[in-house]
Amino acid sequence: MSEKTVYWHLPGFCYYRQLNAAVISLMKEYPDCFRPGYRVGSVYGTFPGAIWNGGRVVMGIAGKRDIQSILNLYNSKDVPVRFTWTNSVLEEKHVYDTYCNLIMRLADNGMNQVLVNTPVLEEYIRREYPGYKLISSTTKRINDTGGVLSELEKDYFLVVLDYDLNHDEKTLKAIEPYAGRVELLVNEICSPGCPLRAQHYAQQSRAQLEFDVKDLFHCPNSNQQKGFEECRKRPAFISNEEIGSYIDRGFVNFKIAGRGMPQGYVYDAYLYFLVKEESRDFIRGKIDESLQAARPAAPPAKR
Repeated sequence: MSEKTVYWHLPGFCYYRQLNAAVISLMKEYPDCFRPGYRVGSVYGTFPGAIWNGGRVVMGIAGKRDIQSILNLYNSKDVPVRFTWTNSVLEEKHVYDTYCNLIMRLADNGMNQVLVNTPVLEEYIRREYPGYKLISSTTKRINDTGGVLSELEKDYFLVVLDYDLNHDEKTLKAIEPYAGRVELLVNEICSPGCPLRAQHYAQQSRAQLEFDVKDLFHCPNSNQQKGFEECRKRPAFISNEEIGSYIDRGFVNFKIAGRGMPQGYVYDAYLYFLVKEESRDFIRGKIDESLQAARPAAPPAKR
């Protein structure tokens, strides 16, 4: 495997902020403990309550100061923040949402990125916020070779490959000339070839848009084990032993799934993919120290 810069895109820039910040700092402080050439290419996700968000529902709200603080947490470390603006049921009236536009203005510094799905929002962002790098989302569910090639011919910074194509040699060979602009999702937990995935994305999008999580989607995958070790058995999983062959072919962008999952799942994925095996115990200890230091102090006991 030739030594190239390999970019890893990490989930949950809000929910996993302390874990992400710890990993980013440790990669700089202890580079010999991490796999050579690896760096964090972005952290993706959403601020809670943003109606443009898709993929996973995230309720709540973030104030302006909190938004600025989180953006600075990553951007000050030269790591782009990538918004999951992939709500698949948006209409034109929704692009003028005050909160989402506030977020876009605050993050509009030429560094940050947007995952897109619907043409109406993509066109709005291209027009109003041309400083953002746009990325074609896997939520489009493009799972044929011709469709992927067509997407790569468009003006996207990156195209995230549907994970069902991770090991499809016909597709990989066809898109190899564009390999540097392809992002591979290495650890998706969803069932392979799920015929309901597009419906699930649409349901999550409606729930986010309407601030309603009562209408749960009856996913056929819901009863399956979703730990990281179980994920490694899925057909779409790309192991450390396999990643080198992708890098040799020019694929240098890899995405770690984890939005909506317990932090332990994401933690295990980071240790597995990013850290050298012989250094995992050491880095785990350093991460635990960092997370412990970030916890608010307990109030003094009343006497």
